[in-house]
Amino acid sequence: MRPHAVRHTTCLIVALLASLLAAPSAAQFQFNGGLDLNLPGLRGDSGQSKPAEPVRLSAQFYEATAERPALLQVTADIAPSYHIYSITQPAGGPEKTVLTPAESGDYELVGAFTATPAPESHVDEEIWVGLKIEEHTGRVTWTAPIRLAEGVDPSSLTIQGSATLQACQAFSCLPLELDFTASLATGEPAGFDPGVFAAVEAGEEALATAPIPDFPRATNGASEPGLAPADDPEASGVTSSLLATLGFALMGGLILNLMPCVLPVIGLKVMSFAEQAGHDPGRVLGLNLAYAAGMLAVFLLLATLASLAQLGLGAESYGWGELYTLGWFKVGMIALVFAMALSFLGVWEIPIPGFAGAGKSVDLQQKEGVSGAFFKGVFTTILATPCSGPFLGPVFAFTIAQPPVVTYLIFTFVGLGMALPYLLIGLFPSLIAWLPKPGAWMETFKQLMGFVLMGTVVFLFSSIAKESYLPVLALMVALGVACWWIGRTPITASPAAKTTSWVGGLATVLLTGWLAFGLLGPSEHELPWKPYSNASLALAQQRGKTVLVDFTAEWCLTCKLNLKTAIDTEKVKEVIAANGVEPLIADWTDRNDEIKAALSDLNSISIPLLAIYPADRPERPIVLRDSITQSQLLAALHEAGATRANDAGQTPSESDSRSVDMPQIELGGAASTADLR
Repeated sequence: MRPHAVRHTTCLIVALLASLLAAPSAAQFQFNGGLDLNLPGLRGDSGQSKPAEPVRLSAQFYEATAERPALLQVTADIAPSYHIYSITQPAGGPEKTVLTPAESGDYELVGAFTATPAPESHVDEEIWVGLKIEEHTGRVTWTAPIRLAEGVDPSSLTIQGSATLQACQAFSCLPLELDFTASLATGEPAGFDPGVFAAVEAGEEALATAPIPDFPRATNGASEPGLAPADDPEASGVTSSLLATLGFALMGGLILNLMPCVLPVIGLKVMSFAEQAGHDPGRVLGLNLAYAAGMLAVFLLLATLASLAQLGLGAESYGWGELYTLGWFKVGMIALVFAMALSFLGVWEIPIPGFAGAGKSVDLQQKEGVSGAFFKGVFTTILATPCSGPFLGPVFAFTIAQPPVVTYLIFTFVGLGMALPYLLIGLFPSLIAWLPKPGAWMETFKQLMGFVLMGTVVFLFSSIAKESYLPVLALMVALGVACWWIGRTPITASPAAKTTSWVGGLATVLLTGWLAFGLLGPSEHELPWKPYSNASLALAQQRGKTVLVDFTAEWCLTCKLNLKTAIDTEKVKEVIAANGVEPLIADWTDRNDEIKAALSDLNSISIPLLAIYPADRPERPIVLRDSITQSQLLAALHEAGATRANDAGQTPSESDSRSVDMPQIELGGAASTADLR
C-alpha cells in the first residue's frame, strides 16, 4: 500500500474510533479517581441498569401531642461513596444543605431543623485550611417543629418543599436541588430530642445546634479567607499547598483533552492541523494561540463569576460543570451542537472562516481564520464542562475559600493545561507532519464528524427534563429548517437574498421556540398530581374527596395542549386547593390494563379525557372529552362541588378562608360534560 494511502486509511480509522468512543449509547465513562467503563452488553443486564442516585429524599409529618409540637421530618438516603454537608456547615467552604418547605397558609415552620445523627466533623488541613467541615454519610433525618393552621385536616394535608445540597465523592461534587412531599405519618417520630423543642410552645425559636466555635484560619490580612501573610508561621505551608494545587490544575486541564466530552470536537482540530501542515510556522503558531485564547476566555469568565460571587457583588457563581444544571444552557448547547452537525453534513456553512473546514461550495484548501480558531477553543471548552477528570474536583473546591487573585490563577492554569497540546504543536509544527495534505478526504472526514456531533446532541438531549422533550424537538426541527433555508442560498446570491434567508431562518427559530415552550413546555401552575390507580381513586372517594382524573399520555399532543392551556393554570389550581379536590393523573404512555378498563367504564377508548368524580355522587362522573378550555373545566368543577365534610366536621370552604367562588358557567356541547352512569 502506498504511503499516502496508509495515511488516509489511518485518519479514517482514527475518526471511526473517535465516533465510537464519543457515542454515549456505546459507552459511558466516569473518571472520579478511577476509570469506570460501563459497556452495555457486557454487564449481564442488557444495558438497562442505571447508576444509583447520589441522594434520595423522603418526608413525613406528625400531629402535635401533649408532649411535643407537630413535627416535619425530611430524610436523605445517601449512596455509598457519597457524602453531603450539614445544614450548619460554616461559610467559606463547601455548600451547606438548605431545606425549604413551601409557603402555605395550612402550616408554618416554627423552629429550625436539627439533624439526626449529628454530622461527623473535622478540621480541614488541605483545601479549606483550618475550616470545620461537617459531613453526613449513609442516612440523615432532619426534624423541625411546625404549627398547623386551625381547622386543617392533617390526613388530607401534604407539605411540599425542596432541598439544595452538594453531594461529593473523593474527586468530584454534584450540586443537587431535590423536591420532597410529606404526608401524615402515624406513630411517634424517631430520632429527635424533645428538649430541643421545649421552647416552641412558649413562642421561642428552637436552635438547630450549639454555637460553632471559631477555628484558626489563614487570612490575607482582611476578613476573607485566603493566603496567609508572609510573616505568618503557616505561610510556607499555605504557599506549598497553592503550588501543589496549581500543578494539579495544569495536569487536570491536560487530561480534559482525553475526556469523552471533548472527543466529538477532536475532528475540528484534526482538520485544522491538516490545513496548517506545510504552512508558515508563524501562522501555525498564531492559529494555535488563538485556539488557546478561546479556551482561556471561558475559564477566565468562570473565574470572574466565582470571584464576584465571593466578594458579594451580586453575581452568581457557576462552578465547573454547574452550567449543565441550567435548563436554558442545556437547550442552548443542544441547538448549537445540532447546528454545527448540520454544517458538517453540508446543510449549511457556519459563517466563520475555516471553522468547519471546507464545503462543496468552497475551495477545499480554504485557510482557517483566527476567528474560527478562537471560536473552536471556546466551543471545545464549553463542551468539556460536564466532565471532571482527576485532580479537578479538589482543585476547583480549593478556589471557593480563596481571594480573587488565587481563583484567577487556578482557572488560568487549568485552561493552560487543556491548551498545552495545541501550544506545543504551534511551537513545533513538525509534530503534525504525519497528517496527509489537505484534499478531498477532508470532506469525508468532516461529514463523519457531523454524525459524531449528532451523537453528542442525543447525549445532551437525554439530560434535559422530560417535560421539555417535545418543545426542544420542535425547536430542533425549526433550526433544521432555518439552516436548510440559509444553506440553499447560493454563495453568489445578492446581499439582499442572503439577508432574507438569515432573517427568515432566525424568525422561524424564534417563533417556533416561543410557541413550543409556551404551549408545550412545563407549567408554572402545576397541580399537585398523584398517580392514578383504582386503589388511589377508591381511597380518595372513601375520604369524601371530589376527584379529578386526567387520562393522558406523552404521545398525545392534544393532551399536552389541554394540560398547558386549560388544566395546569393559576385559576384551576386555586379552585382545586380551595375545594379540596384530589387530582390524579392516569398516564397511558405505556400499555396499562387498569387505565384501559377505567376508560371503558367511561364509555371511551381514546384520550384526552378528563373525569371529575363528585364527592356526593362518585358513581356519576362528569366527563370532558378531546380539546377543552379552562372555562369548561371551571364550570365542571363548580358542578361537581367541593369535597364533603372532613373529620373535623367542616367543609373546605368553612375551614379555608382562601376558598374561591366558582364562576357560574353554563355548560354546553357533547364535549363538555356527560353523565355516563
